[in-house]
Amino acid sequence: MKRPVRLVFAVLPVTALAACEALKAPTEPGLPAGAVRYAAVGASDTIGYGGSVVCQPFAACPDGTGYVQTVSRRLKSAHSDFSDTNLGIPGAVVSRRLLDLGKSVGRDPVTNFIDAQMPFVPRASTLVTVFAGGNDVNIVAAAVKAGQANGNVDAYITAQITSFAQEFRDLLTGIRARATTTTVIVLNLPNLSRLPYASSLNPTEREWMRRLAVGYSAAMNATRSADVLIVDLMCHAPMYDAGNYSSDGFHPNDVGYRRLADLVSEAIATPPGAPATACVFMN
Repeated sequence: MKRPVRLVFAVLPVTALAACEALKAPTEPGLPAGAVRYAAVGASDTIGYGGSVVCQPFAACPDGTGYVQTVSRRLKSAHSDFSDTNLGIPGAVVSRRLLDLGKSVGRDPVTNFIDAQMPFVPRASTLVTVFAGGNDVNIVAAAVKAGQANGNVDAYITAQITSFAQEFRDLLTGIRARATTTTVIVLNLPNLSRLPYASSLNPTEREWMRRLAVGYSAAMNATRSADVLIVDLMCHAPMYDAGNYSSDGFHPNDVGYRRLADLVSEAIATPPGAPATACVFMN
């Protein structure tokens, strides 16, 4: 399987942000009046990897071109009392189980959301975004390719989806236990088998990825509630436009991150309806 580019952290030059910000956000953030405390949980997406201005983990990055940084700028412009906490760690997966699975197939993820991010969500958070599952799909597909399904791929993938569903619920439960009045916005997954980086895979490998991405997204969709909103990337047609992705075909570019930021801003302004249970992109 073609792997996403391994991250090497370096201080990158800040490019002009005007072009990235030229298009007006489709909606202004609509959180209640008062202090806004934003926390982002995720992996390389949270530092804008693939964009023109990539941020360092845990560092202030006001000019970053990732969706987290774009959402933060919009919120800051709309709310005088604003702060943000970016907890994202590149390469992270949801759970220790997936961390260990990754290491067993040479993927070597560095940490997981439940152990390294969830316990540090500030208790005063009023908004938390969670973007999970991409690294996890790649790891499980690699495990299948390595023979860890022991000849029963269907059962293995089904079990992996079931385990992910429980672990994702555990993640959200932990976040909500810490930040009891927060709104959580979950970005589900697109069908990764349709993204540019999967184009070199054979049909069988792409089918593994399709099943995993669709199953993981359904698990995330099932957590929807009054306080957990779902941004439906799975059935959002622009997520399958190659022009929204960086050269590795996996991470968004500036255009793609801008689109993610727009979707999050729209969800903040007006809670989205239930995600689709079926669409052509799931095939």
